[in-house]
Amino acid sequence: MGISAHAQREVARRAEAVLTERAPGLDAVSRRVLTALLARTATGARLLVRPEPVAGQAVAFLVAARGVFAVLIGEQMPSDTELGQTVLHAERRCAGVAGPRGQVLARSAIHLAVVLGGEAGAPRERRLGWVLTEAQLPELFRREAAHLDRTQVDSVAAQLVERLPEYLELRVSPPEREQPAEGLLGLAEITEDQVGAAQRRPFESWLTFLHPRQQAVAVRDYSGPARISGPAGTGKTVVALHRLRHLARRSTGPLLFTTFVRTLPLVHKASFARLAPELADRVEFTNLHAWARDFLRERGHELTIRSSSAETAFSRAWMAHRLALQEIEEVGYWRTEIDRVIKGRGVGSLAEYKRTPRRGRVKPLDGGQRELVWALFQSYQRYLAERGLHDHNDLIALALAELRREPPQRPYAAVVVDEVQDITLMGLRLLRELAGDGPNRLLLVGDGQQQVYPGGWRLADAGIPVQGRGEVLRINYRNRAEVLGFAQRFDATNQVDDLDGAAGVGLREAESANEGGEIQSWRGPEAELGLALRSALAGSTVPSGRTAVIVFHRKDLDRCTALLRAAGIPMLRLDDYVGAEDDRVKVGTVHRAKGLDFQAVLVVEFGARPTEDEEQRALRERQQLVAATRARDFLWWGTAEAG
Repeated sequence: MGISAHAQREVARRAEAVLTERAPGLDAVSRRVLTALLARTATGARLLVRPEPVAGQAVAFLVAARGVFAVLIGEQMPSDTELGQTVLHAERRCAGVAGPRGQVLARSAIHLAVVLGGEAGAPRERRLGWVLTEAQLPELFRREAAHLDRTQVDSVAAQLVERLPEYLELRVSPPEREQPAEGLLGLAEITEDQVGAAQRRPFESWLTFLHPRQQAVAVRDYSGPARISGPAGTGKTVVALHRLRHLARRSTGPLLFTTFVRTLPLVHKASFARLAPELADRVEFTNLHAWARDFLRERGHELTIRSSSAETAFSRAWMAHRLALQEIEEVGYWRTEIDRVIKGRGVGSLAEYKRTPRRGRVKPLDGGQRELVWALFQSYQRYLAERGLHDHNDLIALALAELRREPPQRPYAAVVVDEVQDITLMGLRLLRELAGDGPNRLLLVGDGQQQVYPGGWRLADAGIPVQGRGEVLRINYRNRAEVLGFAQRFDATNQVDDLDGAAGVGLREAESANEGGEIQSWRGPEAELGLALRSALAGSTVPSGRTAVIVFHRKDLDRCTALLRAAGIPMLRLDDYVGAEDDRVKVGTVHRAKGLDFQAVLVVEFGARPTEDEEQRALRERQQLVAATRARDFLWWGTAEAG
């Protein structure tokens, strides 16, 4: 506890004496557990105890660095009914507790802790809360998992004292000669490694506090599919994770969190484990293509998907049709037309293609031109079939067909989709089918202004109506004011219909919650980029592990990693990043950075821009907006010019 062994014994004696005087009716197990918890108040925790326990209500409320806990104590595991009643009681009584910057204590951030004494064994499923033995009580006080600082602990506890008059606040003080240093741990307990960790890792207030608007969305009941939208940095994913915990507490089946980005689910899995460790096994975190591949494999369908081979097949098809199409647009445009329009929308015939709206594609195509594109598509499909290959669009289409043929035996209680703006229309149809019908089954989270792939759609096209169930968040909590102001310069066109008919809310309409921030710009010859990057990193006060370098193209990523490697700077590609703390600079393309944020970001653009049409310009500006809004406190924007 941060004090000497002799002092710990003295604190325990005092705690036992306080309990005997203030709560004499406690049973033996409750007395032992509460004595151990009360002793922790000597080093900064706060404890409220109900002298006469009531069924369906917590025996105590503990406020500590790791969060707010409603505590149940017994020799046997309570019934699910009693656990549910205790959670609901705790959520209701703590609703509206004020936090920093106009936020409130999130209902989903109130932990249930069941402490078992005697010979009781752990239950098969921990659906609603933590389950601990007496020996495991120190888990509630692990400093490396801190959610609250000392000021927040005291503020929350003071408000609970006012809200819970039937509970007594009990505290003990350490011996006079061993008063703890400021904070929740005494100096004796903080090792050199822990001090370093505390300096590297800020308190993550999102685990405990939400804006009232965010809180309302996290716990609202929806009669059908719902959508959370809003500009970058408004906490959409945070709300989604809190909502996952809220729904998991009120259901028994598995839940799914998915997205288009391959690496993002692993990062959010780690975040959810910090928010709700007792529910980590209930929620599956995976990207949509990985889910589809595993689903088809379980059904006995093994697909061969090799991106390089698919590109070869397309190149062969292009050679056969380029004379007819290259005068209209370059090869990349037609590759995207097949991926995001024909296959991405599940177009099954030339006649259907001729009447299909090409939402998000600026260049109009007449009937004759669409016939030429269709011929290119058919050649591509033929070359894939000749080699027994499929591409990622085929994976989604086949999974959808199989899902419609035979739904899963154990459906998901809820499906949450993050970064929905970059999923194809066929992907949306798959998710709609997977979630099924019913209240609170499907939640879509995204922002059309952050779309980093071409194309677009309407939710109604996928059979996902969200009228009356669309939520818009407007307060930016991520970016400091200077960073937000820089990012708002980009006029990123919104290609996604956020509320199935209403215009999306842009970043320029976001309200800033954070003052300060720093912007630096650099422009110079490419030969000097390495020195500029080294200087920016060396001059930054942000630890390397919370810094990222972001580029816009894969070839640019190779150039930047070579420069950093030559400078001896430890780095980790975002392709391999799973959210774990380390001391390496993160490096990746904007496509891998979307959905993430870092305390400091260095953005690198290469060379003069080629001639752009309206669609290419809008896509570039959306990508620039995404890159800029990854930075919380510090943004460095570098432009490397050829020559």
